[in-house]
Amino acid sequence: MSTIVRATGLTKTYGIGGGAVHAVSDASFALEENRIHGLLGRNGAGKTTLMQLLTGQEFATRGTIEVFGERPVENARVLDRVCFIKESQRYPDDFRVRHVLRSAPGFFPEWDADFADELVERFRVPLGRRMKKLSRGQLSAVGVIVGLASRAPLTFFDEPYLGLDAVARQLFYDVLLADYAEHPRTVILSTHLIDEVSNLLEHVLVIDDGRIVIDADADDLRGAAIDVVGARSAVDAFTADREVLHRAGLGGLATATVANLDDAGRKAARDAGLELAPVSLQQLVIRTTVGANAGHTNGENE
Repeated sequence: MSTIVRATGLTKTYGIGGGAVHAVSDASFALEENRIHGLLGRNGAGKTTLMQLLTGQEFATRGTIEVFGERPVENARVLDRVCFIKESQRYPDDFRVRHVLRSAPGFFPEWDADFADELVERFRVPLGRRMKKLSRGQLSAVGVIVGLASRAPLTFFDEPYLGLDAVARQLFYDVLLADYAEHPRTVILSTHLIDEVSNLLEHVLVIDDGRIVIDADADDLRGAAIDVVGARSAVDAFTADREVLHRAGLGGLATATVANLDDAGRKAARDAGLELAPVSLQQLVIRTTVGANAGHTNGENE
């Protein structure tokens, strides 16, 4: 499987001097083609800036980017194969939904008009309504339709589906999986709804404070961490020489999220009277980005 996106030492800084903001800091990673990648992280972590860099909408301060083996900035050979759908998508004031769909083939050479028409019906979008008169959910649906029907070899979804209700979001996930199976391409999903999309993801990038903190296959992350629960003294003794992602406690009880706990380690935990609980992908992301000692308290003022 070939690499479709490669970033090396990628950095984006806004401002100068002591007031500079490092939106992306020294990020290096590679994304393989024809996979669904999750770009996950907290608000302000750098997800949108990273996608803007990869789609040629921002210039990097330092580092290199290759998309389809070329630099994306002002490169029609690259950008004709890319679709970037974001929640805050803007349209001309006089545009109606039908105008958006009619103009799409000019931007996306692989556009599937029949598929777009099918999605309009399934998402119940009013073709004749002006874009500025659409509800937030309807605007989100238009973005989802364009992203799916574009059939672009590299498609970014920057949380455009947040405006959809639960039924419509599930429809999006179902349609994405079905169409991806029939028409493989590379999809990058940026979202806060990690539990909802966790079963879709094949590879995960987690960005925190501009830095890539997790870059791994989703299957490797499932079960990569486990909660160890029990008496504080027992938990502290068990985790003394282990990698701890997160700690929390109340009174004499404590919980520690431990990474890479093998079968022998699990047996040792049980032998020490500790309980083990699985950690979901969402909890793993939260605990990785919050820090190992966040939530740690002994019930006293510290």
